[in-house]
Amino acid sequence: MKHSLLTPQEAAAHMHAGGVVAYPTEAVFGLGCDPGNEQAVQRILSLKQRPASMGLILIASSLSQFDGFVAPVDAAAAEATWPGPVTWLFPRGPRTPDWIAGEHATVAIRVTAHPVARQLADAFGGPLVSTSANPHSAPPAQAAGTVEDYFGHYIEGTVAGALGARESVSEIRDLASGKVLRGA
Repeated sequence: MKHSLLTPQEAAAHMHAGGVVAYPTEAVFGLGCDPGNEQAVQRILSLKQRPASMGLILIASSLSQFDGFVAPVDAAAAEATWPGPVTWLFPRGPRTPDWIAGEHATVAIRVTAHPVARQLADAFGGPLVSTSANPHSAPPAQAAGTVEDYFGHYIEGTVAGALGARESVSEIRDLASGKVLRGA
């Protein structure tokens, strides 16, 4: 059975109801859900066969959507790269649950430049989980058909849209040190 192509508004409604959706990002399709819904996050971790201790990235359309998820800090270094494909590790705020941060004192966040992902965050009304749409050790999905091959009816659908022009997943930097932890 083919799963549905969704609008950002339909996908946001599924996420509010505890669902998991796939959506295009700058380089690959991502799996997303409500970061405050532990069951939905556990579903993504199970689908990906990924340990919760690793933590997950959150994306949004603006820094203000992360209110409560990050501690108040000088974000100038991160803001200079946003919107864009750079994920930053911020100190956790009181709204960041362990199922998002894993075993870390930080939370990985990105203000995405991808128009469809931005529309999805705006339709949802806040940040969403963003992890590559692939089982552990399989290549990240770069087509909606690959998302379907990997996850089929195990997700609510895929937000229609094309990938961005990036060839690799987002760079990750530590806000406190400025060090590049992945990519470059």
